[in-house]
Amino acid sequence: MIRAGSHPAPEGAGTWRGDPLAEPLGRVALGDLEAFEEVYRELSGPVFGVARRVLVDTAQAEEVCQEVFLEVWRTGSRHDPELGSVAAWVCTIAHRRAVDRVRSEQAASDRLSAAGRLEPGATPHDAVPEQVENRLEQEKVRRCLRRLTEGQREAVRLTYYTGYTQRQAADLLRVPLTTVKGRLRDGLIKLRDCLGVTV
Repeated sequence: MIRAGSHPAPEGAGTWRGDPLAEPLGRVALGDLEAFEEVYRELSGPVFGVARRVLVDTAQAEEVCQEVFLEVWRTGSRHDPELGSVAAWVCTIAHRRAVDRVRSEQAASDRLSAAGRLEPGATPHDAVPEQVENRLEQEKVRRCLRRLTEGQREAVRLTYYTGYTQRQAADLLRVPLTTVKGRLRDGLIKLRDCLGVTV
C-alpha cells in the first residue's frame, strides 16, 4: 500500500541513516508542494494506522490524519534528523494527537459524570474553556480557507480533504494539471501564512 521512498537524500544533507524522506521534508519547509505530496503519499497509510489503533473510530482517525499533515506542512522545518527519521517524527505527531483526542474525550466524559444530572443541553462549567478554544481554532482555519481564491480552495478541498490526486482534481475541475499544481502551491502557502506559523 505504501511504497518505499524512491528519492535518495543528497550526500552531506545530514539525513538520519539515509532517510529517503529527509530531503523531501526539507523542501516542504520551503513550501514545495510536490515534496509535500511525496511525504503525504509515503506516510498517509502509516499515519492513519497509528490514529486508527488509538482511536478505533475511522472518522476520528481520518480527522487526526488531516491535522497531522497540516502540522507537517506548517512545521516541517522543525524536524531534527538527529533525533530520528521523518516517518518516526510524523507517526509520533499522529500518536500524540490521537492520544490527546482520547484524553480530551475522557476528560469531557469525566466532567459530565462529576457534574451529576445536568439540564438537557447544559454544559459543565469546566468544559466551556476547552470548547471555546476548539471553536476558535476551527474558526481560524475556516477564516483562512475563506481567504483563498475559489480555485485554490477547491483544489485544496479535492486533494487534501477528499483524497483525489492532482490529475483527478484537474479532470474534475476541467483545468490543466499545471493549473491545479499552481493553485495548490499558492493556496497552501497562503494557509500557512494566515495560520501564523513561522518556519
